[in-house]
This record gives sequence, structure tokens and C-alpha cells, in this order.
Amino acid sequence: MNKQISSIQNPYIKQLIQLKDKSRERKKSGLFLIEGEREIMLALKGGYELETILFNPEIISQEQLDNLTTKRFNNSTIQQPTTIEITTEVYQKLAYRDTTEGVLAVAKSKEHNLSELIFKTKNPLILVAEAPEKPGNIGALLRTADAARVDAVIIANPKTDLYNPNIIRSSVGCVFTNPIGTGTTSEIIAFLKSKKIDIYCAALQASVHYDTQDFTKPTSIVVGTEATGLSDEWLKNATQNIIIPMEGDIDSMNVSVAAGILIFEAKRQRKFK
Repeated sequence: MNKQISSIQNPYIKQLIQLKDKSRERKKSGLFLIEGEREIMLALKGGYELETILFNPEIISQEQLDNLTTKRFNNSTIQQPTTIEITTEVYQKLAYRDTTEGVLAVAKSKEHNLSELIFKTKNPLILVAEAPEKPGNIGALLRTADAARVDAVIIANPKTDLYNPNIIRSSVGCVFTNPIGTGTTSEIIAFLKSKKIDIYCAALQASVHYDTQDFTKPTSIVVGTEATGLSDEWLKNATQNIIIPMEGDIDSMNVSVAAGILIFEAKRQRKFK
């Protein structure tokens, strides 16, 4: 029989509320919350270890839960998590989304060190984002990376922890399946150069039109924030600064839209190589 928790005053539930709300708690414990069946399945696919699954039987059926908890993607290294039944009141306190699926998981976070990034191809295509802050933008970048199946996403000088519920939600779980590395700008530039990966920086200064460049070799596409763009260190170390020509009255667009244009141009070129 499953363990049951019915009170939001339960110490474990209080701890989970802290995990949901506070980045400091997530970093300190190395744990975070995942909400939703699809997101949990993607976390399992991405090799995340689940400690606990919490479910509300008023929303999710036993059959759905059994399917979720027994499907291991043939990965024998993933341990079966503890399962806890919770009441609607407790679930609503832990859930982040208005549209609800009745299931949450407590998962162990990953380190995302650059040294642990392994490229599946000898000709990698990488998306680099410097200092993205808005969870919605980070989620959109991860969805773009997933759609293009890039070899890795690297975040320089991250301002928001990757397990923020808004990032998990806006990435629709792609945060779990994209290979992700983090580091300082200097560390990432050194890493890319050590791997002989070209650096193409989206910037207004000293730029050429993006579609004039050859992205068929090992390539990183580097984007900055809409407010400040990329730091000088990137621009000084670029193989080439590139620009998307615009015909309107403003000179910038949403970072995930820009990244999508650049990444899919690289994919187009590689298709016809």
C-alpha cells in the first residue's frame, strides 16, 4: 500500500514547497520538483534519478500511475522511486501549473559541468546563450535546441538555476533531454577553442549577414540577451560576428527567435553538404 500524506503541515511537504519556491533550497539539497507526466517521462529518458513520486488519486488513475512508475526506458540503473498518495489540498500547494495532471516527482539534479559534455558527432552544432535570465526565454531556447537536435546547449554565466519550475514548464521538459553545460564566459570560450569549434556571435558590431557563413564545420552559435547583447569577451574571440538583417524599425528580436533562425540555417547547410 502506498504511503499517504494529507496535511500541508507535514514536514516533508513543507520541504517540497521550499524546493518549488526557492533556488537556494534546490541548490543546497540537490533536489527539485517535476510536475506532469510528460515532464517526468522526459526526465527518466534524460537519465535523471527520481527519489519520490507524489500523486493525487482524484486526478490520475492507478493505471496511469502504474504505467509511469514501471516504465524505465530499459535503464536498469534507475531505482524505483518511493510512491506517496497526497490529497487535493496538498497537491494544489505543490503544483505550479493551473492545468493539472495529478502527479509530481522529486528528482536529483545534475552538475552540468563542461567537462562532462560528450558530443555524439564529430561535427557538433552547439547553441550558447550568455547570461539568459528570463525562465521563459531559457525554456524557449531549449525547445529550439531540441527541435534542431543540436549536440549541446551551453549557458554562460547563468542567472537562473535550470531547475526553476518556470524553465521546466516553458521548456516542456526539454531541459532534461538536451545535453547542457554551464560555465563562465572565459571557461566556455576556452572549452570551444580546445575542441576546435568555430564561434559565431550574434552581434551588431563588425558583423556580416548570417547566411554568408559556412556552418558545416564544428560550430557554436552564440546569443546574448536582448537588453545588453554579448559581452566584449565573446566578440573579441569570435570566428565571426553575424547579424540577421532586419527590415523593420527596431534592431533586435526575441533571443529564442534569433537563435532558431541561426540554428536552422546551420541545419539547412548541413543537410545539403
